[in-house]
Amino acid sequence: MASGSVEDLVETLRCLPGVGPKSAQRMALHLLQRDRAGATRLGEALLRAMEQVVHCERCRIFTERQPCRWCSDENRHAGEVCVVESPADVLAIDRSTDYRGRFFLLLGHLSPLDGVGPADLGLDLFENQLDAGEIEEVTLATNQTVEGLATARYIADLCARRQVPVLQIARGVPVGSELEFADGGTLSVAFAERSRVVG
Repeated sequence: MASGSVEDLVETLRCLPGVGPKSAQRMALHLLQRDRAGATRLGEALLRAMEQVVHCERCRIFTERQPCRWCSDENRHAGEVCVVESPADVLAIDRSTDYRGRFFLLLGHLSPLDGVGPADLGLDLFENQLDAGEIEEVTLATNQTVEGLATARYIADLCARRQVPVLQIARGVPVGSELEFADGGTLSVAFAERSRVVG
């Protein structure tokens, strides 16, 4: 049934999270059979994003300009920084809470077994900002998983050594969950109930 190009398309679609062989096959056949114009737009959008989207030099959020819209927004409190694991967490917090500071995106969490250390998360950049006095208060909004909590502890220690106050988002976000999947009300409560971290 499938030519080499179709097989390549199916296999390529499997790189997306949660997409198995059957889902990838359905997507590929749909694009080829019913929506070739959509497939062309998808391909062009992917190429454009790969060429133009980079990490913000201050916070590591995906952006097409330097600095990103969050870092360049003069209505945000530049000295307040919320540390998150994923870009989806930034969007969830920005959409669901009244937080008006900046963000710092880790793009993951500490995981020594997987070879993920502080430098892989951009924490050298974060430390430079702490040392420069750019950060006055940190809110830790890492996921409530073992790795997320360990990462939060590491960052809290960095801040404590520099006497920078640290807040931790509070109840409402269950242990073992990821912020990306929390509903807006839960996130709003968690931010309203932030508590100071004892270093």
